[in-house]
Amino acid sequence: MAQVSNLRTSTTGQQVINAKAIAALKAREAEAKLHSKRPVAPRALAGLHGHNPKHNGILAALPAADYDRILPHLEFVEMPFGTTICEAGEQMQHVYFLTNSIVSLLYETADGASSETAVIGYEGVVGHDVFMGGGASLNRAFVKTAGYGFRIKASVLKEEFARGEALQQLLLRFTQALFTQMAHTVACNRHHTIVQQLCRWLLLSLDRLQTNQISMTQDLIASMLGVRRESVTEAARKLQDEGLIHYSRGQITVVDRVGLEDHICECYASIKKVYEGLLPNK
Repeated sequence: MAQVSNLRTSTTGQQVINAKAIAALKAREAEAKLHSKRPVAPRALAGLHGHNPKHNGILAALPAADYDRILPHLEFVEMPFGTTICEAGEQMQHVYFLTNSIVSLLYETADGASSETAVIGYEGVVGHDVFMGGGASLNRAFVKTAGYGFRIKASVLKEEFARGEALQQLLLRFTQALFTQMAHTVACNRHHTIVQQLCRWLLLSLDRLQTNQISMTQDLIASMLGVRRESVTEAARKLQDEGLIHYSRGQITVVDRVGLEDHICECYASIKKVYEGLLPNK
């Protein structure tokens, strides 16, 4: 079985959001408010690839004063596929607010086997150990879908969390949802079929993407589910034969999402319900 730990790449690149970038972001937001009451996606901002911190659900839900206070401390980061943000047992120096990337939290055994305990996307942060007071990370945080995000120094986030204001409440609610996902993942991997597990895995990824395509080899999927590659191959073939997905050379295209949901166990619905109630603006 191929090991996920063999896919590390170079350190994540970063760019500090300077005063000029902050002014441009605020100008875009002010212009959007003048033309429409509905949220408008910001125009491309030089150096940020069109990304805005408010593409992250937690940052978008912050009151204006809290958002303005934290904005100068954010760094724009590129997150290539395969990047290990943090190893298990390490102290995280930054907390990451994701925008369009997806990070997998992996638990690895002493003999090198691994399984995914949770996935995090635009709705949350990577680094809950920092503000929950646990210290060292319990999991390896691995970028399974390339994209971008914004990071903040752990020391700064701790200070913001200690204020006991809106950010603290949002981070606590996210952590509760994350723990719910972890609990259901453990139960699903133990009690449900490989087909059901694969459907859950696919749907949780789709919920965090703006496309119906997922780039992932069967070896990696098997590592994340903690099963044999042959089991994933058989399950993927069943879904493809039913016309629900198309799989070719590490690219999975979901053709019929409703059909996938018909195969799903109760775990996915329970996880989705918790996350739908996570943020005030949802």
